[in-house]
Amino acid sequence: MTSEDTNTVATAQEPDWDAQAAAFDDEPDHGLRDPEVRAAWSDRLGAWLPEHPADVLDLGCGTGSLSLLAVEQGHRVTAVDRSPVMAERARTKLAGRAAVLCGDAVNPPVGERRFDVVLVRHVLWTLPDPAGVLRRWRELLRPGGRFVLVEGVWGTLSPVGIPAGELTAFLAPLAREVRVERLSGHTLLWGKEVDDERYAVVATV
Repeated sequence: MTSEDTNTVATAQEPDWDAQAAAFDDEPDHGLRDPEVRAAWSDRLGAWLPEHPADVLDLGCGTGSLSLLAVEQGHRVTAVDRSPVMAERARTKLAGRAAVLCGDAVNPPVGERRFDVVLVRHVLWTLPDPAGVLRRWRELLRPGGRFVLVEGVWGTLSPVGIPAGELTAFLAPLAREVRVERLSGHTLLWGKEVDDERYAVVATV
């Protein structure tokens, strides 16, 4: 189990994702258009997800770039985004290879279904009660399932995000194993050099 000192940073007002959908994939780590950036994310996702085909729930999927990588690795993916425009772009990108639902990431419209993986990138920090959200998401996992959470802290004067120590503290009562992987130094993931805190947490329940 990993533990670190915790501290809280501010959250930002949620953007209008419908309005931002058209340009969303222009960011190197969103659209994964650069082959090297795409390969870097594919490698990391392959290390975080199960080796065998698994049921993956991608919450806040955006235009579906990570969902597509997971599908290509043989996983069965359900992708959820609250923005109808984002969800439609994800459907186009995934071309019927995954289920794409429009709905709230906190309470995704999946009924009684349970999953092997809850995959979330850069979403949890935007939510007002991340500890409560993680408890809700824990209910969506099968025994032995895992969280794959990619998060960070951005900005210096008025930082926003969730530090790794805070996230691991939230996960401690929910998971039997928590592993933090630091990502700031992996330039290919972001298509540029970054000096802020970026990381992934893989937590097995």
